[in-house]
Amino acid sequence: MKLATLRNGQRDGRLVVVSADARRCIDACTVAPTLLDALERWGTVEPGLRALSRTVNAPAALGSMPFDARECSAPLPRTWQWLDGSAFLNHGHLMERAFKVPPVADFETIPLMYQGAADDFLGPHDDVPLPSEADQIDFEGEFGVVLDETPMGVTAEDALQHVRLIVLINDWSLRSFGPREAKSGFGFLQAKPSTAFAPVAVTPDELGPAWRGGRVHLRLQTQRNGEWFGHPHGCAMHFHFGQLIAHAARTRKLSAGTLIGSGTVSNAEVDVGSSCVAERRMVEALAEGAPHTPFLRFGERVRMVALDDQGHPGPFGVIDQTVALA
Repeated sequence: MKLATLRNGQRDGRLVVVSADARRCIDACTVAPTLLDALERWGTVEPGLRALSRTVNAPAALGSMPFDARECSAPLPRTWQWLDGSAFLNHGHLMERAFKVPPVADFETIPLMYQGAADDFLGPHDDVPLPSEADQIDFEGEFGVVLDETPMGVTAEDALQHVRLIVLINDWSLRSFGPREAKSGFGFLQAKPSTAFAPVAVTPDELGPAWRGGRVHLRLQTQRNGEWFGHPHGCAMHFHFGQLIAHAARTRKLSAGTLIGSGTVSNAEVDVGSSCVAERRMVEALAEGAPHTPFLRFGERVRMVALDDQGHPGPFGVIDQTVALA
């Protein structure tokens, strides 16, 4: 099942169910007016949403309308909690070198995670308003999961049963703030502006075999100004999503609508490229003695899409944004 949120002048938008080919959608207001409402009542509303999915995918598609991703906000325009992990250890090790911070104790056994801002997510085609090019503007491609209510102390195995939706994310970053905030011990704040999402959130069954072991087995392809930047594979997560959820829920329950990110998708193989500028710069510094890829400037365009192993686009749709002066 594929879900999206259309803008309607309200902060939480209007929930729609999207057809498998992403050409049509159907209003879900008779079942749940918003996605956050649906997540908070998932056990009650899921049958109705799946009935709408069957309708919009039927040949007649009665009551449906054309689906335009440019009319979409983020699937969840805002939610109660956004927690971002760092589950790809290759990226973490490179960032340690980039920020010149000492290795984190238990890096391979305890996930890193910070709490980001969940009150103002960006849609897939929104401009990205930022205050200054001097802040070292960067993109970060990753996958994420959306949960129903999850109990405190849930095990990593049981945690995966609480994954209701999977999303594609561009976690925008301002690298100039990163070193100081990383060393402070208080986590990121100014380094993390509003996060962007692909238009469609999908239930795990929609991914088929691409969702297994708590990981998204798809490539995340990024283009910068129309040029290939990277296509690392999501299967390389060291910590799977069940482990990330269990880590977040160790001392508290997680409200329905909680978003948990994988962190930047990263592979050790250099030829697959990177999902962020900072990582490519670190690879360049190690190989050539100094980085030469610049951070983003206003007017630059970033496009992200998930691809299967045959190069076919995944079900999330595309993130395609331009960086703009706030």
